Amino acid sequence: MKDEIEVYVRFSETDMLGHVNNTSYFLYFEEARTKFFKKILPNRDSSLGFILASIKCDFLQQAYGDEILKVITTISKIGGKSFHMQHTLVNKQDEKIAQATAVIVCFNYEKQQSVAIPEQLRANLEAWFATTVK
Repeated sequence: MKDEIEVYVRFSETDMLGHVNNTSYFLYFEEARTKFFKKILPNRDSSLGFILASIKCDFLQQAYGDEILKVITTISKIGGKSFHMQHTLVNKQDEKIAQATAVIVCFNYEKQQSVAIPEQLRANLEAWFATTVK
């Protein structure tokens, strides 16, 4: 399975030439992750936190202000305490604009340490991962 959201490129997210600023891409990916978490674990309470441990982005072509872009999110790897999310940013013509990999760690803020992925979250992630791999 994949999750898709649309993002509208605002003027404030562009540079003097109207290109999307490289930092804006990370805001789009963050919005996609936040919405994905609400879908995959809708009853999550504050005892389970997520930390973005790493994110890498390849910028493939330019995007411009006033465009509507789509972020496609999939799960690409599941570990013991972390999982990897793939974000693909495309334009209306389905041309790839950027490709990112984010490493998300399950975290207990009270104890200030990483924790094992809870059973229900793991089951939900594995369901997404299984349909993505096929």
